[in-house]
Amino acid sequence: MRIAIASDHAAVDLKAALREYLIEQGHEVADLGPDTADRVDYPDFGYKLASVVAEGIAEFGVALCGSGIGISIAVNRNPACRCALVCEPYSATLAREHNDANVIAMGARLTGEDMAKACLDAFLAGQFAGGRHGPRVDKLSHPSC
Repeated sequence: MRIAIASDHAAVDLKAALREYLIEQGHEVADLGPDTADRVDYPDFGYKLASVVAEGIAEFGVALCGSGIGISIAVNRNPACRCALVCEPYSATLAREHNDANVIAMGARLTGEDMAKACLDAFLAGQFAGGRHGPRVDKLSHPSC
């Protein structure tokens, strides 16, 4: 899979670890930055990640910041993105199955590396269930549906 990953300064170490983990799993990974722990603004990286996913350059995105909250809000400003903030694997699975999430967000200050990897595995293994969830997901990008 083609996966884009981005963070702010608080999550740059977790981003590096997850990038390497995804590469080891055989995925093509686009690291959208930042490259250092110098202070940056999470909306800039959230918007960049959302654009790459919305344009189809990447199939999925991984958004990281200190809590995961700010960057998930930024990603969700793009109507083509459905970013789910998760902290354990079951919510990551449900994000794919029920919400057809195409971006996963996590907080580096709240989620350890092993748990983040488990969430990522569950997210990428999940499949959208469709059915009753389909019309609901359509409304997320098209409120008039």
